[in-house]
Amino acid sequence: MLTYARWKYFVILVVLVLSTLYALPNMYPQDSSVQVTANRGAVVDEALKTRVSADLAKAGVTPKLVEIDKGNLLVRLNDPDAQGKAADVLRPALGNEYTVALNLASTVPAWLEKIGARAMTLGLDLQGGVHFTMQVDQKATIEKRLDATAEGIRAQLRDSRIRYESVERRANNTVVATLSSPADAVKVRELLLTSQQGMQVDAEGNIVTVLLPEAEIKRLAIEAIEQNVGTLRNRINSLGVAEPIIQRQGEDRIVVQLPGVQDTAQAKRVLGATATLEYRAALEGNAYDAVASGIIPPDAKLYYRTEKGPDGKPMPILLSKRVIATGDQLVRATSMFDSQSGSPAVSVTLNSAGGQRMFDFTSNNVGKPMAVVYIERIPEVRMVDGQEVRTTRVSEEVISVATINGVFGKDFQTTGLESAQFATDLARQIRSGSLAAPMDFIEERIVGPSLGRENVERGMRAVAFSFLFALGFFLVYYRMFGVITCLALLINMLALIAVMSLFGATLTLPGLAGIALTVGMSVDANVLINERIREELRAGVPPQAAIATGYEKASGTIADANLTAILAGVALFAFGTGPVKGFAISTIVGILTSMYTAVSVSRGIATLIYGGRRKLKSIAI
Repeated sequence: MLTYARWKYFVILVVLVLSTLYALPNMYPQDSSVQVTANRGAVVDEALKTRVSADLAKAGVTPKLVEIDKGNLLVRLNDPDAQGKAADVLRPALGNEYTVALNLASTVPAWLEKIGARAMTLGLDLQGGVHFTMQVDQKATIEKRLDATAEGIRAQLRDSRIRYESVERRANNTVVATLSSPADAVKVRELLLTSQQGMQVDAEGNIVTVLLPEAEIKRLAIEAIEQNVGTLRNRINSLGVAEPIIQRQGEDRIVVQLPGVQDTAQAKRVLGATATLEYRAALEGNAYDAVASGIIPPDAKLYYRTEKGPDGKPMPILLSKRVIATGDQLVRATSMFDSQSGSPAVSVTLNSAGGQRMFDFTSNNVGKPMAVVYIERIPEVRMVDGQEVRTTRVSEEVISVATINGVFGKDFQTTGLESAQFATDLARQIRSGSLAAPMDFIEERIVGPSLGRENVERGMRAVAFSFLFALGFFLVYYRMFGVITCLALLINMLALIAVMSLFGATLTLPGLAGIALTVGMSVDANVLINERIREELRAGVPPQAAIATGYEKASGTIADANLTAILAGVALFAFGTGPVKGFAISTIVGILTSMYTAVSVSRGIATLIYGGRRKLKSIAI
């Protein structure tokens, strides 16, 4: 007797409803939009919204909607042409106070987003985006290591109470320490051999030379590029760019692909701008006199505060050349509000070395001021004589000067920040890590959304034709069971799209190929079932019993065949990169959904049609 449990029908109904709900967001196309983000000192508010609307109206650009979304101003446009025109209008109008970037805005209804339903993310080949090749400045890595070595030697000599005349970096990757007494040279050499691992140390007279050998230079280069890859991945993930491709190329290059990002200036700001903090002692002395005379004390360095003075210009301040803690020693950062003053703050945790230096400094300087220096490295592109020239601007500002009220070590707060948004951005950039070495953009390509749209149309057309060919064959060859197979295939496609959307999978051209392959695999499972039913009918088995036996005996074969295909997909996902992974994901998910729909859903439909007939003599197969 052909039967099917009611709870299985209930499961099919739940799968159908959930698949429809979570596949539905893919029916809502994204809006071409312009995103306006406030830079330091600027705000996004209703006044900005009114100003932007007026500028667009004056230029003859009619937006679909201008709204404040997640702290940014979002201008939705009707098409990419209006999007480009709006960006050209707003960039000069808003100046450096705001960053104007092209974007794609979701149109999925809020009620779908509340249940976690979202559209599938499209890859670079389908959605468009930017492709960069970046070259790591290994010379800067070596200079950074030599500067750190020189500072470390000074600290060791002071701690060991050994007098010296100078410690300075020289050519040929060396640091030279000139001691006051030649008698200390041997002691210093032994001291540095222990502390400066990987360095070559020589002593002659009162001169101790520390050389950075070639083997150490190669190791630094490898570590720098690997750290930069990890830092870029953390930074891009924290900024919400979906499925970026970040991989090493050769000895000193990194390839970055950002799907959905259409503005190279915005992408460069995300990738190239680095922010970190330095903690330095604030020194006594009149900084205004130092600015006027140009004479700065030998142990001091001139900085400027973010606060404006009576003349409306940033206030100068003298800080110690010696750094208490650097960005390399920052382990964790969280934005917050100070419990006492209520001002935005960042809670900072240093590593053990940085924490010990901070503890030593605060122990000896309670009641004295300490400054926090915000350092940002910003890539810039300028046109000089018609040629694009890439440069980097380093901005150093004192964002906070506070009195040390007590002794602390690795855990403390940086307070007095200008805004909650700045505190959030600073904490995020610290968490993502600092770049081990600067990088230059040596190649950039933009994959336009129009090309991506053409790829989507061709890919969907290929999937549709493969689907229609399979359906046509089944309808002609298997008659009523062809109809059942077609319904199962439709539900399979719906479930496949829903699962990939729910888990945030990225759809690429190879992914579309995987979906087309899934249609063929699902058809193969139904062929096994239908042919098994026909064999049972030829053997004289009654129609209802033939259907039940056909499904039961074909299920094991289908499971075995699909399991091997899934294992192949897992191997592709584990060892492949980029497009290969996209193909693997769509294939694995498609096989799993097709196994359920081919065996369970199609049997439920067949039981609904034939299970209630008491005197069934034949079936249309």
